[in-house]
Amino acid sequence: MADGQARANGAGRLIVFLAWALLLLGLWLWGRSVTGVPQSPAGPATGDVTGLGRPVVLPPAAKPLGAALPQRIDIPELGVQAPVVARGLDSRGAVEPPPFDQAGVVGWYRSGTTPGAAGTALLVGHVDTQTRPAVFYKLSTLQPGRTVRVVRADGKVADFTVDDVRVLAREDFDARQAYGPRKPGRAELRLITCGGSFDRTSHSYTANVVVSAYLTGTGS
Repeated sequence: MADGQARANGAGRLIVFLAWALLLLGLWLWGRSVTGVPQSPAGPATGDVTGLGRPVVLPPAAKPLGAALPQRIDIPELGVQAPVVARGLDSRGAVEPPPFDQAGVVGWYRSGTTPGAAGTALLVGHVDTQTRPAVFYKLSTLQPGRTVRVVRADGKVADFTVDDVRVLAREDFDARQAYGPRKPGRAELRLITCGGSFDRTSHSYTANVVVSAYLTGTGS
């Protein structure tokens, strides 16, 4: 009986590991080909931007909230106030961003963590379209210490503090480092878009912008 339970527990852990690995692979694929249009001349910056400015004293993490669907994201520093829609995976296993005709909309990976709950919630958005900048066009300019707010369906506003901003080259890309949790038990947020330069041969960007933030307060 005990042996059977152990085998069942081991099988369950293997399933969870495989599901996580599949998601990370999908996110990496999403970063490689989320868009096939060139960025505007004044596109996102490249390189690691976490060290810009003076050292920032970050606030302590707040206790995670229960699960509730995200409705809107506000990034005051960037002038972003955008609706959030649930998205799944496409046929390749990549997170499906919002359609290009909804360039001002942010996608939330609906099979993952909800923003404010314990774990890592994933929000994706376009950097630009063929005609104009998109919702996450200035994402790479965000700096540690800045605030990201997510309005939830339960009436609460999850306040996140940015603690890391990276522009990660696609070569030797480490998906777990980019998207995995930074500290166990926290409610974390990842904002993801394309970055670097546009490669016209492969029709993809050369990097991903990944903003990491964690829950530091709750409003209503």
